Amino acid sequence: MTDLLELLRTNPYPGRGIVVGKNHVYYWIMGRSANSRNRVFTITEDGIQTEAHDPSKLEDPSLIIYHPVRKVEGALIVTNGDQTDTIRDLGWHEGCMAREYEPDEPNFTPRISTFIREDGSFEISILKHNDGTCQRNLFCYEGVKEGEGYFISTYQGDGNPLPTFAGEPIKVTLPEPDQVWEALNDDNKVSLYANVDGDVRIWNKNLGD
Repeated sequence: MTDLLELLRTNPYPGRGIVVGKNHVYYWIMGRSANSRNRVFTITEDGIQTEAHDPSKLEDPSLIIYHPVRKVEGALIVTNGDQTDTIRDLGWHEGCMAREYEPDEPNFTPRISTFIREDGSFEISILKHNDGTCQRNLFCYEGVKEGEGYFISTYQGDGNPLPTFAGEPIKVTLPEPDQVWEALNDDNKVSLYANVDGDVRIWNKNLGD
């Protein structure tokens, strides 16, 4: 099992990431450009959304402004883009099949998503570029042990173009939310969402967290 904190401390740019554990969900965003860094998480009635910290500096909002988290019929949807709404409207499998990676050539950022049910079972997907086509990988889990989680991110690390996450979601230790925030690269981290036993907290670098 991989130490999540060590994984994050040694990776300056995993991009956007999701961790699903027993009664724990973490989602964070990072950014290299001024536009990507100009964001905060805000709490909504059914989850959270990204917003521009300084609206006057917002450039292209298409891939950075979305609802990462929504509750629907007892389940929790967490994604790195507007596919949150597609999954809410069409259902898990149909929603994943209806979308593909982001059109941000040359990175072709993958779309990562999870669907967590009340019984503790969950699914994780990654939709990524593969030689001009979309490769859709879906992983199903009946649950996870106390203190453990599964991690997936958009990238394996920094680079130009950014290297897409490869392989299956990684089984990791499950540290406390503030430890995750501290472990993320201080230059690149933007916001963190943590849901622990239904208690939601958010961190925003732009607000001094």
